[in-house]
Amino acid sequence: MATQSPFSFVGSVFERVAAGPQPPQWLVHEVQHRVVLLLNHVLMQESAATQRLVPSRGRVVRMQWRHFFMALQVTPAGLFDLAPPAATPDLRLEVMQASPLDLAQAALRGERPSVRIDGDVQFAGDIQWLADNLRWDVEDDLARLIGDVPAHTLANLAGSAAQALRGFLQDRVPPAGGPSGWSVERTTP
Repeated sequence: MATQSPFSFVGSVFERVAAGPQPPQWLVHEVQHRVVLLLNHVLMQESAATQRLVPSRGRVVRMQWRHFFMALQVTPAGLFDLAPPAATPDLRLEVMQASPLDLAQAALRGERPSVRIDGDVQFAGDIQWLADNLRWDVEDDLARLIGDVPAHTLANLAGSAAQALRGFLQDRVPPAGGPSGWSVERTTP
């Protein structure tokens, strides 16, 4: 008799939720705007990132997972904005893992999802550089709101909780079948 992971039930719940009714378009639009604001906040903390994107101004990257997608256009300042609906993407990035639970487990293990890349190679290299080199300094942003000591304490607590969760998952969930890092399928137009 085969034993099942206790996480299999959670995976089926995620699948049913993802396949269920879709959120209203206004909510999707608002969430996308908030994601753009967060991306730009992180980009503005690192001038090398914005300088790297300036030559790509006007280019569009479309990121997709299942039926969810977001198209971003590089601004003249080296930041991102939502691309016009009719814009043709210069680069397409599609996350290949379909299961939300598998995606979450891989993220908790510190692995990147497999991504299908289609389009401009130089632009893809710039996006890869951003993914490799940019990190959101949450502790610094928290310190502006609540002070240095409470922010440092919260960051340490969150780090300990994340490490404990990773340890728990590593003991109970088998690792994915590939090496750590991005698994990439490249296609050219």
